Amino acid sequence: MWIIFALLATVFFGARGVLYQWTSQKKINRNLLLFGVFFVGFVVSALGTVVFEHTWYGWADITVGLALGFGSFAANGLLHKGFSVGKASLISILSGLTPLFVLLFAFLLWQETLTTIQLIGFFIIFGGLYIIRYSSDISLNNLQGAQWGLLAALAFAFNDLMGKQSTLLEADTFATLTSMFGFGSFLFAVSWLVKRKKMLAEQGTSQGYWSASKTFSCGLLIGLTNVAGMVAIISAFVIGNTGLVSAISGMNILIILLYSRIILKESFTRQEVIGLATAFLGVIVLRLSF
Repeated sequence: MWIIFALLATVFFGARGVLYQWTSQKKINRNLLLFGVFFVGFVVSALGTVVFEHTWYGWADITVGLALGFGSFAANGLLHKGFSVGKASLISILSGLTPLFVLLFAFLLWQETLTTIQLIGFFIIFGGLYIIRYSSDISLNNLQGAQWGLLAALAFAFNDLMGKQSTLLEADTFATLTSMFGFGSFLFAVSWLVKRKKMLAEQGTSQGYWSASKTFSCGLLIGLTNVAGMVAIISAFVIGNTGLVSAISGMNILIILLYSRIILKESFTRQEVIGLATAFLGVIVLRLSF
């Protein structure tokens, strides 16, 4: 069952990535948009807490939720920033390295190990990602926003680890998500208010900026994909191996790659096509190992 939840997380996070890329090319206030993303997550999670009678059982539960909020604040901000300055396919690939960091830290923290066939499948996936990675023209003088993609990968890895930690504490899902989205909303709201005067000045000298209400409303829509993805991935962590769940949910980059090819008309090299096929093969190997 965990693989179904992980695949659902893939779809929802892939949709979030596509919407992030699309909005990153618009003249909007990024912090206000992400405030909307997290605010709707807070509302949905709070309702879930009431409906399913979830609760916090101690400071450990609350602390993990707040840590998730900080990690999500950093990860979502970095990802949106990366899409605004870099090639969509490149940013999605680099941010997709999250499972590599998760596998390493899950071993160090909880001594989680994989079977031989699972390990093979895992490295097939990353073999595909690296084939695509090296087909891109990246250098220190031409980062193409790569630094933001890598930082986002680290922040999302921190989130996955905190999500797994919440399940080890047997924390109630919606209570954890309420803390996460509530704290994330607060951080983005503060960031928006602090930079509001500067943004208003820029909007006064430029045409085409989205209004505050339009930006916030768009954030609310994107937030539905975000909260759905979080519910799915935490549900997967409850019964699945941390590294494998992260690896499969990390395949949401394929959705963004297809979007960048079909909609944005970004061209794929032969190496990128081989990399995509290799990554899909890795997922099949993982599935057959259970």
